[in-house]
Amino acid sequence: MSNDIDVQKIVQGARLSRFHGVILFWCVLILVLDGYDLAVVGAALPSIMKDMGVNAAKAGFMASSALFGMMFGAIYLGTLADKIGRPISICACIGLFSVFTAAAGLTHDPVSFGITRFLAGLGIGGVLPIVTAQMGEFAPRAIRARLVTIVFAGYSIGGILVALTGKQMIESYGWQSVFFIAGTPVLLIPFILMTMPDSLAFLVRKNRTEKIARMIRKIAPNVRLHPGDRFVIPQQAMGSTPVASLFRDGRGFSTIMIWIAFFMGLFMVYALSSWLTKLMAMSGYSLGSALTFVLVFNVGAVVGAVGGGWLGDKYNIKYVLVAFYAAGAVSLALMGYTRSTELLFLIVFVVGGSTLGTQLLAYAYAGEFYPAVIRSTGVGFASGVGRLGAIAAPVLIGMLVTMRLPLEQNFLAIAFAGVLGTIAVTMIDHRRSAASLRDADMAPTRLDATSSASS
Repeated sequence: MSNDIDVQKIVQGARLSRFHGVILFWCVLILVLDGYDLAVVGAALPSIMKDMGVNAAKAGFMASSALFGMMFGAIYLGTLADKIGRPISICACIGLFSVFTAAAGLTHDPVSFGITRFLAGLGIGGVLPIVTAQMGEFAPRAIRARLVTIVFAGYSIGGILVALTGKQMIESYGWQSVFFIAGTPVLLIPFILMTMPDSLAFLVRKNRTEKIARMIRKIAPNVRLHPGDRFVIPQQAMGSTPVASLFRDGRGFSTIMIWIAFFMGLFMVYALSSWLTKLMAMSGYSLGSALTFVLVFNVGAVVGAVGGGWLGDKYNIKYVLVAFYAAGAVSLALMGYTRSTELLFLIVFVVGGSTLGTQLLAYAYAGEFYPAVIRSTGVGFASGVGRLGAIAAPVLIGMLVTMRLPLEQNFLAIAFAGVLGTIAVTMIDHRRSAASLRDADMAPTRLDATSSASS
């Protein structure tokens, strides 16, 4: 007897296994590398400005070139992954950000540096929504937010690596050395292609029945499959226009609010990632001390992301996200008025948890908001549109730095983005999210669905 088997319901109810561990390992490692590639500019920016003889405003444009590439990468490569498969798309992104970040170390002028960073940005931005969708699709429902935010904690670990190694490498071998190291991840591409599974939604669309059956046996060994069983995903009926689907079924207004929230969150993150070292140096701290603030910032981000994921699984993730945006606004405002070094380290820790940690939690939320069949597209467009905030931040803060305004006004400008992000998340209609609709649909039938698939 053949059955229609909802693969999504099987994945939702599965227990954590070695299969999930492989996906988690690769997604975390990829974002460690991705985070390194992005943070390396912030650490090297003072040395690059001195070597190339550029002022703060021009340096802001140089830092924004990668972020401009990230916008296109997030939108187009994130959407492309839903069409050609995630492993291939992930490897294409790794190739882009590894090769062209290393190439930036060979440049000697702002224009060629900006071009290579733009090309690297395509990969840096493209891989973020893909790994979010990948972990979000395969993670068991009960711990999804935690697993997705653990993945994004890898992003902060990349920043920590830059903070730990940047000072010594830049002082010993020049700023170019930290860029050259970024070329090594291309060696991982063959191993990722061999071990990273493809999206179940993608395989169902392609009718790869045997491949799906092998994956189901790894995900849920207790489920018995029979010849002739058909694998289905309910959201598959949404058709072949995933971008238009972001605005269907009452999701339109919330999609716009998610985009605004991403814009504000990424504005805060990239204002700090590009200029925190320089702002601390302007306050009288040495390069080593300024990079220590970057280290504390990223440690706070890891704690904030993992803690936020735990809270998001335990409570309504939307309200957790609102609280994180609000905390980011308050802590950033306090940062400009704090004179005690010890207290400033504590506030920078909180700022990391409530800005970069908030953005990582926002990726987890966006991954839960959209159905599996358009998840990469939904997260990719949110990330891509949000990149406008990331692009604007280094330029705007660079202009403020050039104007030599009081230090606290720079931080207040960043904090204002947190206020707007708080408002945007508050206005999202969480009842329209895929997670809420799935919970309402699955609650009375979870056991029946599992037993029918096993019969």
